[in-house]
Amino acid sequence: MKTIRQTATIRGATPHDIYETIMDSKKHTKLSGSRTTVSRRVGGAFKVGHDLEGKNLKLTKDKRIVQSWRANDWPKGHYSRATFALARAKGGTRITFFQSGVPDRQYRSISSGWREYYWQPLKRTYSGSGSR
Repeated sequence: MKTIRQTATIRGATPHDIYETIMDSKKHTKLSGSRTTVSRRVGGAFKVGHDLEGKNLKLTKDKRIVQSWRANDWPKGHYSRATFALARAKGGTRITFFQSGVPDRQYRSISSGWREYYWQPLKRTYSGSGSR
């Protein structure tokens, strides 16, 4: 098992913007391009398309999201732990992201997936586009 550690600074976004984009089903669907349902409760489930699922373990509004998280091609019943820590940064928000318990075989694709399907679209959504 491996741990992914990444940081991304999203200019033009507040921690509230990022929290809402991840935790709101409609905003998350728009971000990911896949039909997403997200519970806003601790213990509640989320599902992104047919590929990803998990549960909310801890939620601190506008600051931290901790989820159990798995992709559908992982060993049956195996979940990782994903943590999004949100903090104000100059001109935007810094996301400090950790995901522990990622199966070795999926590490590279999951690691690049966060950049491709989350950090880059968040940057496009909030960087100077003016549309929210």
